[in-house]
Amino acid sequence: MLKPLGDRIIVTVDKEEEKTVGGIVLANNAKEKPQTAEVVAVGPGATTPEGKTLPMAVKAGDKVLFDKYAGSEVKYDDKDYLILHEKDIMAIAE
Repeated sequence: MLKPLGDRIIVTVDKEEEKTVGGIVLANNAKEKPQTAEVVAVGPGATTPEGKTLPMAVKAGDKVLFDKYAGSEVKYDDKDYLILHEKDIMAIAE
């Protein structure tokens, strides 16, 4: 498994909608990019200039809402992941 460093978070992005509420099938280029994901792994946290590690606000298993175009997409062991900075997370869905 991937282990994020610093204040990075690895998530699996929720699947995009294939149909509209009215049942119309959407083409790939017409789909909205999902902004929700499940946290898979969390780094130790950012380090201050004094050497203190700041705790992370999220944990593995949390459902989060993130900035629309944030992060870096990676493929590892045939699975797609998104690596985000903690600042890119806008909310935890409870």
